Formats: sequence, C-alpha cells, structure tokens
Amino acid sequence: MAWVLSRSRAASDAGTTKTEPAAKPARPRRNPLSLVVRFVAMVFAFAFMVAFAVVLARLTLEPSPASVDLTHTNLHPGASLKLYLDQPEMRDAVKQIGGNILLGIPFGILVPIIAPKTRGLLRIALLTAVVMLLVEFAQGALVEGRAFDIDDVILNTSGALIGYLLLGRRLSRAVHKKPTAKKAAAKKA
Repeated sequence: MAWVLSRSRAASDAGTTKTEPAAKPARPRRNPLSLVVRFVAMVFAFAFMVAFAVVLARLTLEPSPASVDLTHTNLHPGASLKLYLDQPEMRDAVKQIGGNILLGIPFGILVPIIAPKTRGLLRIALLTAVVMLLVEFAQGALVEGRAFDIDDVILNTSGALIGYLLLGRRLSRAVHKKPTAKKAAAKKA
C-alpha cells in the first residue's frame, strides 16, 4: 500500500512541477563567402531578367505594319497551333511554336532565382500566364500588326515550365540554400 501511495504522490507531484519553456534553436549562421556568391547570383539573374524583358518587349511590342492584314485575334486554345501546323512549310510552324516556347524558358529559369517564393510548378505557371496575358493584351490593344493570341500564352507558359523543370528549380535551390542546423553546429565546434 505504501508503494501505491508513493507512486500516486509521485505522479501528482510530476503534474504540479512547472516545466521550463523549450529554448529556441540557435539560428544557423551563413558563411560570408556564400552570402557574396548568393548576392552575385541574384545580381546576374536580375540583369538577365532585365535583358529578357527588353528582348521580350522588342519581339512582341514593336509594330508590324506589313502583317496588319494577316493578324487575327485568337481566343480559342489550339486554333493558331492548328493553323501553324497546316502551313505548307514545316519550318514556319517550328519557328512560331518553338519561338514562343523559347521565349518562356528564361522566365522559368530566372524568376525562381530572383523571387524564391515563386518556386513550384503551379506558381511559375500562374505568374508566367499572367505576365504573358498582359503582354498579349498590350499587343492586341496597342500595337499595329499584332493581335491577342491565347496560344502564345499557352506556349510561353509551357516554355517557362520547361525552363523551371530543367534549370530554374535547381538554380533557385542552390542560390537560396538554407544552412542546416548540423552544418551550423559543426562550424561552432
């Protein structure tokens, strides 16, 4: 009986003792060299993004008076693709489709480096689609000889996803790598 009483008293004593709040883990420190490398990578990515924006603007927002009669607005996904593929010269179809895909690839590579919170297929797809929709709206509304084409948005977004999957995700993780607690503890020791 004494054993039962001592056990119940120990259990009740255990419930009444105050526990100390858990200490927050120390924030791992970054190597100064890795900060410099990260900064340089971000500057290069930003410079390439500006260059990409200039190229994008020159390719898509310059007037094309010679093609005023040839342009048409396309709101039906796949309609322009079908027209491209029905052309007698396959080279023209490859140029149109491949060009639009290639135009999106830098976006998928550079955006996750510049803004790491945009990592992820869905985020890249949504951001690219919104930007390319704005470009297409500007083309259709403001530029002579250009028209809005939903297929261009789809192809540009596909290109961005290809760029993200091939290189953007890995580069972004490399640039924005978080130090692990093990590495920080090893450096302290």
